[in-house]
Amino acid sequence: MNEIIKAMVERRSARSYRNEMLPKEVIDDIIEAGLYAASGRGYQSAIIIAVTDKKMRDRLSEMNRKIGGWAEGFDPFYNAPVVLLVLADRSRPTCLYDGSLVMGNLMLAAHSMGIGSCWIHRAKEEFESDEGKEILKSLGIEGDYEGIGHCVLGYTDSDLTRIPERKSDRVYYI
Repeated sequence: MNEIIKAMVERRSARSYRNEMLPKEVIDDIIEAGLYAASGRGYQSAIIIAVTDKKMRDRLSEMNRKIGGWAEGFDPFYNAPVVLLVLADRSRPTCLYDGSLVMGNLMLAAHSMGIGSCWIHRAKEEFESDEGKEILKSLGIEGDYEGIGHCVLGYTDSDLTRIPERKSDRVYYI
């Protein structure tokens, strides 16, 4: 099996992270892989916001927690120190797909480097809120962007080697 397919088969979502920041070079390599994701008509509608500032990371986590309806104190980012926010230009009819492909590339790149990752939802709701729009404005990001997802990254402290069996009856040949 080639190494790309092997990474696709073995990658799992990590939901427990050590409190240890990733080196900037590692984050940059993962981001670069995301930027090379396929996109509709090559438009590259998705953007990535790398969040390594703990205060902003915790602010986003709290916004996400409230949207998800979890009890106070729960961290929907599972203690991951890095959050790569993926948003995409709503004016592109393929924005959801473009951003989803970026998310996939980010997670596969992280796995290939021994870094845990997980796709955390509710970015759409976060960045439709006034607070989310204010965050984008404070970063100088203009335009109408839809939140696609948060790719949380970090050194995992859980065993992700078990590969669940795939469901049957999911492939049809004609």
